[in-house]
Amino acid sequence: MQYSLEQNRNEVIISLDPRMPMAPPSIEQVGLDQSFLLRLAAKCAAEQDTTTASHLAERMKLPKVIVNILIKELVKLAYLEARGLAGEDVRSDVRYALSMKGFEYAQAASRQSQYVGPAPVSLDAFCRQISLQSIHDERVTPERLTESLEGLVLSHTLVEKLGPALNSGRSILLYGPPGNGKTSIAERTSQLFRQTVWVPYAIEVGGHVISFYDEAVHHPVSEADAESHPKADQRWIECRRPVIKTGGELTLDQLDLTFNAGPNVYEAPIHLKASGGVFIIDDFGRQQVAPQALINRWIVPLERGYDFLTLHTGKKFKVPFDELVVFSTNIAPKDLSDEAGLRRLKYKIYVNTPSRDEYIRIFKSYASGAGLAVRDPDLHLFYDRKYNDDVLASCYHPKYLLDFVGSYCEFNGIERIASLDMLDRAWEGVFTSE
Repeated sequence: MQYSLEQNRNEVIISLDPRMPMAPPSIEQVGLDQSFLLRLAAKCAAEQDTTTASHLAERMKLPKVIVNILIKELVKLAYLEARGLAGEDVRSDVRYALSMKGFEYAQAASRQSQYVGPAPVSLDAFCRQISLQSIHDERVTPERLTESLEGLVLSHTLVEKLGPALNSGRSILLYGPPGNGKTSIAERTSQLFRQTVWVPYAIEVGGHVISFYDEAVHHPVSEADAESHPKADQRWIECRRPVIKTGGELTLDQLDLTFNAGPNVYEAPIHLKASGGVFIIDDFGRQQVAPQALINRWIVPLERGYDFLTLHTGKKFKVPFDELVVFSTNIAPKDLSDEAGLRRLKYKIYVNTPSRDEYIRIFKSYASGAGLAVRDPDLHLFYDRKYNDDVLASCYHPKYLLDFVGSYCEFNGIERIASLDMLDRAWEGVFTSE
């Protein structure tokens, strides 16, 4: 069956993500003051000897029709001067250069803010977009949960508790003895969500620029997966839902705007960069800040779904708090916070030590992957000898023991077999007696 070009075009339009931010059709709908855009255009023009409308449109990520309006205004103010065509073709872009007056204007703009690059989006536009692509709107299915947890040996009861909690998009506290997969479970949440989100390069608040897009956090969809569209607002990048993991290094300062006084530009806090995604706090309770203080900082965000940030001028503004927050800890919840604080953590899931059967499955799975042979009678006898009421099995034990066995066999040039004698030797070399 053949399709016409028009049919293909219509199918693409129908298949477009309705959440995709559309390019502003007019300068008024950019969401920024024209004076701000003129200063940004002048700073971009100052980056090289001459510039064109096409270059400025690419640099500022704005439609060329809007850039032409800015150029016309800069020429009218005698900040830009035409320098002829960029090529021999009469349809080529006109080259422009800053006049002496224009250089002074650009320098004055740089003293206010050294930010140069894509035009920011307005705070209102950012809040609307986060609402459109909320993580609460994406459903986690049992099949997707099973797929994301592949390779982990977990009890059926635990998986049943994880499903509704992860699907809620609310806060989760994973707690229990160390080394039993809490961190692994938290990290696997990144595989649960398939929808993409649109991330801005920067946000403008009260004339100040907040840098937002972070290559270490935001991963653009590949060109093969993305459906490019000429009418998309280029100030936004289509990315996977972000996943940010932090541990003992987390401080309260990281949850506020970072002001860089030199360039006069702000950096968005890490939890804001996680908007629409997952924010993992590993080893909760071992941060430099007390866990109660951290929960107190997040009482409003966790309860109400929004947060307040403050500029260095004292201006406060509200931002959405839309993310799945996963706390992972081996500290008893009662030692982390009072009842009021724990109430803000919607789901509390206990991750227990593995049963005998689960331990054996983990052991055999890791041994197979490490290329080590295991004799069932030796393994069961080893388990009975080592684990009792005083010494509990842990999910991490098989890896540590088998790593020792593998290294020992390789060093001594002997057959790679996790025999009972070898496991006893590994136990003494890996775990302390007190």
